Amino acid sequence: MTDYPVNMSLTPEVKGFFDAATNTISYVVRDPASTSCAIIDSVMDIDYAAGRITFDHADAMIAWIEENGLTLEWLIETHVHADHLSAAPYIQGRLGGKIGIGDKITVVQDTFGKVFNEGTEFQRDGSQFDRLFADGDSYQIGTMTAFVMHTPGHTPACMVHVIGDAAFVGDTLFMPDGGSARADFPGGDAGALYDSIQKVLALPDEMRLFMCHDYGPNGRDIAWETTVGAEKAHNIHVGQGATRESFVKFRTERDATLAMPRLIIPSLQVNMRAGEIPTDKSGHPMLKVPVNGL
Repeated sequence: MTDYPVNMSLTPEVKGFFDAATNTISYVVRDPASTSCAIIDSVMDIDYAAGRITFDHADAMIAWIEENGLTLEWLIETHVHADHLSAAPYIQGRLGGKIGIGDKITVVQDTFGKVFNEGTEFQRDGSQFDRLFADGDSYQIGTMTAFVMHTPGHTPACMVHVIGDAAFVGDTLFMPDGGSARADFPGGDAGALYDSIQKVLALPDEMRLFMCHDYGPNGRDIAWETTVGAEKAHNIHVGQGATRESFVKFRTERDATLAMPRLIIPSLQVNMRAGEIPTDKSGHPMLKVPVNGL
């Protein structure tokens, strides 16, 4: 059983928005007792080859929120994503709300501040975000109380956000036939990831779990909702009581064969800044490409 303050009697409305370009699912989470809502893991569109930023995915969420007369209170990042860019500042500029992430963002900023040779003007204290969450912290979305679980392993700053009977797991877990996230990025750790997954699997079996990504293994349709019970029974990497030792061995060997995500270089630079695009000395938006840095 978990030590966290679970409230299975609360069932928020969850609306998923799938981004086919990055296989990311963003969510609008709505309080059934008010007009308040939160966005989890938004996406900013990028044509990397052309260096062009657009906001079609974010605009679709904004339109849905406005059509339903909702008030956006939070823009949550489950972690610093390496495969898509956050649209949080763009959405915040349109709808308001606070941007939140785990307090270990400072570790990620320090690590990748060095990789991208950022100057002293790049703050490594998480001050780009409105709220830094520690393990066990809570926050309000209308009448709903959400709480956060620190789940490092994929990255040091990963957090699972639990809102009533719904948990948003970021990249800590995939659908049962997808397994688990990689743990070989700087600051990642397969053993820590296993321990974090066990924290998630200690939640009630009926807890709804919402994935940040799905790739449709073996040609099945894209899906993003499962349960703790289904993960415990069927997850191909950690289900049916898989041991820490076997998981670490598998994850380490598997990760050694994986290529870097296509958008890792722009994603890290933008997401460690809470979704802001870095600028050059003249103030023009500009991304760097570190050679042999990752």
